[in-house]
Parts: sequence; C-alpha cells; structure tokens
Amino acid sequence: MVDKDIKELINKCKEKLKPSFERLDEISLSCQENVLNAFRKNRIALHHFNHPTGYGYDDIGRDTLKKVYADVFGAESAVVSPNLVSGTHAISLGLYGVLNAGDRVLSVTGMPYDTIHGVIFGDKFSLKSMGVSFDCVDLLNGDFDFENIAKELKKRTDMIYVQRSRGYEERESLSVSQIGALCDFVRGLGFNGCIFVDNCYGEFVEEKEPTHVGADVVAGSLIKNIGGGIAPTGGYLAGKKFFIDDIEKRLTTPTIAGEVGSYAFGYQYFYQGLFLAPHIVNQALKGSMLIGACLEELGYPTIPCAYKMPTDITRSVKFGDEKKLLEFIQSVQSASPIDSHVNTYPWEMPGYEDKVVMAAGCFVQGSSIELSADAPIKEPYVAYVQGGLTFEHCVIALKEILAKL
Repeated sequence: MVDKDIKELINKCKEKLKPSFERLDEISLSCQENVLNAFRKNRIALHHFNHPTGYGYDDIGRDTLKKVYADVFGAESAVVSPNLVSGTHAISLGLYGVLNAGDRVLSVTGMPYDTIHGVIFGDKFSLKSMGVSFDCVDLLNGDFDFENIAKELKKRTDMIYVQRSRGYEERESLSVSQIGALCDFVRGLGFNGCIFVDNCYGEFVEEKEPTHVGADVVAGSLIKNIGGGIAPTGGYLAGKKFFIDDIEKRLTTPTIAGEVGSYAFGYQYFYQGLFLAPHIVNQALKGSMLIGACLEELGYPTIPCAYKMPTDITRSVKFGDEKKLLEFIQSVQSASPIDSHVNTYPWEMPGYEDKVVMAAGCFVQGSSIELSADAPIKEPYVAYVQGGLTFEHCVIALKEILAKL
C-alpha cells in the first residue's frame, strides 16, 4: 500500500470507530474515578514512596499499596509484590496458597495457558506432585458450558478456575458479566469453594473486575494493564481475606506471611503506574480496535471482530502464512521506541510448547501493556498483538504494518 491509501484507510476506520471510542472514554473515566477514590481513602502521601530495606517490618508503602489494590478491586485484601516476577508466578502462587493435598480444581475455560501446564502437571513441585487433581470443561460457543459444569460439580470440587483471556486459543476473552453469571450459577448449585480468576490483560477494560461480581481471588501482572507501563516488575492477587492470608504465607513463610518484604527502590512507580493505568488501557484498546479494523478491511480475520467492544487488551490476527506472520511481528518491533533496530526471530521460549516469535521493544522488558506482539509458530499462523502506551504510537506502528503487508 502507498502512503495515500494507508492514510485514507486509517481515517475511514477511525471515523467508523468513533462511537466505540466514546464508550471506551466512559469506561476509562469510571475506572479512573475508582482508582482516585482508593488513593484518597487511603490518604496516599509522599512517605508511602520511601525506600525500605532489610526485613521491611511496618513498611507503610507496601502495606498501604495492598489496601489501595484491595479497594480498587472491591476486595477484602490484596498481595502486591515486586517479588512476583510475572503473571504466571502470581497465578501459581495463588494456586499453591489456596489448594491442599487431595483438592480438586475444575477449569471451566478449558486447558490453561501454556506456562501454567508445568504448574499443574509437572513431575516435581507441581500441583499433581502434591496430590491436587485438575480437570477441565471447555467453553461452548464462547461461553461457559453450564450443563457440563453442573455435572462436574457433582464430584468433589475445591476450586473453580477461570482464565479470562484467550491465551493462544482462537476464542474471545471473557467479559466480567459472563464471569458474574458463572459465579451465580455455581453458587446456586451449592459450590462453596474458591472461584479463582486469571485476570491477566483484563484490568480496567470494563468498569468492573471479577471480584466485583463474585470471584474470590484474581491474579495478574504489574507489567500488564494495571502497572500502567510504569511499574518496573511485580504481580498482584486480590480477593477474600481468608484466601489472601494463606497466599501471603506461601509468598514468604507461614510464620511471617505479609509482615515482611522490602523493596529498596521504593514504591512510587507502583502507585503512579496504578494511577495511570485506566488511561493507558484506554489508549491500548483504541489502538487495538483501529489495528483490527484496518486489517479486517484487508481481509485478515481478527478476534475480537473489529467493531466489537473488547473485553481484554489482546487481539489475534490470522495470517494463514508463516512469512506474513513474521513480517507483521517484525513490523511491530521496528516501530518500537526501544530496540527498533533488532530483527526478531522464533525461538524456544521457556514455558511454551512451540517456538515463539515476539516483538517487544519496551521500556520495561516484556511489558504487555506496551505495544507488543507474539505468536507461536504453528498453523494457522495467528499473531497476538496487545498494548500501546499511546494511541498515537499505535497509529504510527499501524502505518508501518500496512506498508509492510
């Protein structure tokens, strides 16, 4: 495509997206007000950014950050720690903290994301090795298979596991209202165990979070949505105090739980990232919708559909061709502010079953709230694009993507 055609295509799609962008602004405003109210309720001040060392007893920055997160999620308690290295780490910590030997987990969104497989089924240190069983019910036409869930709940079940995002599956992510309907359904059947939600890529995409509609625990990464592109590392869990207390014992040791843990670099970026996150997510979603609209105009199917309101920040694009897939990923890398000169190639990435190619020219390494893309090298050659700190950056990258394709 030549520059004139690219500009006309982008402007045409932007015009058609105006109603969706207005709705995204409404959601962002609601989420921003929720975050601001949590800051004001907890009287956040400069001393919360201090640089603690050692054990971190009575670390007011750490302890108050947990309270702010709990309030944002409408939860009783939260764990927020730079010692959680990824979303997978936060999720596995939650599983190990809540579950006991002999417990049964029922995943109602099919098999979880690749990096969780070893947590569940590995030979050593896995849930399987500690006597926890894990069964799955696949989604049915993009929603929960309530009939088969009801059948499975006739067996002993201690945890319902929900993966909100799609991972590398060709499906829609789940909405908060769908998760709320699931919570009501299983509670109506008498289930009184833990409803656990992998919340990665979903924070601030909608006005409510899963914990507002019945989930007991949510978990995610601070270098995705909720860190606002500012948090340098870390993960979180939020939910019922009964469960969070046990999770904190797994984070450290049962005798000290959440009473210790320091971070010598201070907490400013964790607070500031959370405050910026509703706006940053808004920017990423607008970029995602525009990318989806333009690529669909050129005949590349995307999930979600271009003009459908998204329920997380990820978008899959089906190329059906390895060469086009690689060109797309490499275009995203070349339009990045960091390492734009680097060409990216497939590699054996730890935790994944297939070779993976990734574009992530980010200020924070691997940050999925910054414009990035990745793909397993397998048919039908689907790329997964997410993030964007500014809408303008997404537009510039889109121009380069369209020119390359």
